[in-house]
Amino acid sequence: MLHPELSRFWALSGEKIRLIERDYDHSKGSPVFTIDGKYATRGWTEWTQGFEFGSGILQFDATGEEWFLEFARNQTLAKMAPHLSHFGVHDHGFNNVSTYGNLLRLYESGKCGDSQWEHAFYQLALKLSSAVQAKRWTQTADGGFIHSFNGPHSLFVDTIRSCRSLALGHLLGHRFMDEGDREISLLGRLVKHAKATAQYSIYYGENRDIYDLEPGRTTHEAVFNTVSGEFRCPATQQGYSAFSTWTRGLAWAMLGFSEQLEFIREVSDEQLTPHGGRDDIVTVFLKAARATCDFFIKNTPKDGIPYWDTGAPGLSGLGCDYLNTNSDPFNEHEPVDSSAAAIGAQGLLRLGRYLGEESEDGRKYFQAGLTVARSLFNSPYLSDSETHQGLILHSIYHRPNGWDHIPMGSKIPRGESSMWGDYHARELALYIGKLADGSDYRFFDCVPTTNE
Repeated sequence: MLHPELSRFWALSGEKIRLIERDYDHSKGSPVFTIDGKYATRGWTEWTQGFEFGSGILQFDATGEEWFLEFARNQTLAKMAPHLSHFGVHDHGFNNVSTYGNLLRLYESGKCGDSQWEHAFYQLALKLSSAVQAKRWTQTADGGFIHSFNGPHSLFVDTIRSCRSLALGHLLGHRFMDEGDREISLLGRLVKHAKATAQYSIYYGENRDIYDLEPGRTTHEAVFNTVSGEFRCPATQQGYSAFSTWTRGLAWAMLGFSEQLEFIREVSDEQLTPHGGRDDIVTVFLKAARATCDFFIKNTPKDGIPYWDTGAPGLSGLGCDYLNTNSDPFNEHEPVDSSAAAIGAQGLLRLGRYLGEESEDGRKYFQAGLTVARSLFNSPYLSDSETHQGLILHSIYHRPNGWDHIPMGSKIPRGESSMWGDYHARELALYIGKLADGSDYRFFDCVPTTNE
């Protein structure tokens, strides 16, 4: 299963991690994306630092090279503490599960030593992170959600994958206490947030509004009246419009819901009953995962690498048959987004395995995920340059704001990498490699579960 590609991938990945560690100036902030092949920062939120150090953990897990484990351990200890108590962001599942969660997973698997203090430290960090994430709560007329850094009115589709922090807090038995010693269920907040995302961030072709024409389309942001709790409108920050699909947001939903289906399978009926029960939760999550994965397959070129937004106006310049050909990162009309492919591919694979590879739908999603991975792990997406610090080329950060580097002679951004794209490509490679070896990789493997 992609054995030659994975071997070359991990060799290049290790070189990139060492190159960044040697040359990047951390006094400028966390590395976010590359400009002319060199990682730079962007002062919006520090949401990518966990991906930098988490990449070292994944590298060690895949190759056994001790340098990467010690690098990740030391940097997590030195620099990640502020992310645990960061009340201003919705990114705890990105920063902290990628570092403390992955380190705890290695410890539980026997790869990370046997220090009881280290074990307790990682557990405590994840408990704190889950509570801080859950505190960022907006109550709505029919539930609630973890609001984005934009404020209490704002539900981001991204956050469904950040719900991993709440899942781990629940599995670790953490008691989230609020005003008046009121205990709030981390599992309950996870389920409510996921249901709000499924209802307001994803379209199902059910006449929600005049543009609700195709199942699986997503909107980046859902906006609420914070006084009444009523939904007001869709919106976007990084997509082309509120009524088109920003493909990285789509990919977050694909992976987030597929992972949460795996997690819910490990939670007992007794624990799920107060939050709607297993049947109701699985129905909502599975509908969202299927719809978004189907939309991705239908609206992505045949090699599995999507353009940055399915409604971007320049797509008309690619011709009416562009979805039936391979993606073209060197076109002059609209950029692709390889980071959306890296995230979405894992969602396709996980949904396929959840449904079962013996089923027709399971095989469809799983094979689609492998197609995406094969494209990412080869030219023109895998970077083999000795000087380019990025691993996966042609990633897009914020097209509307013009943050992405446009090289001389081009009309659109291309040729650059992002920290989240590189990290998720490594997660994808690790997941595929473990499946090929007959094992697994799940974010909650850092906590033993009993509901087998």
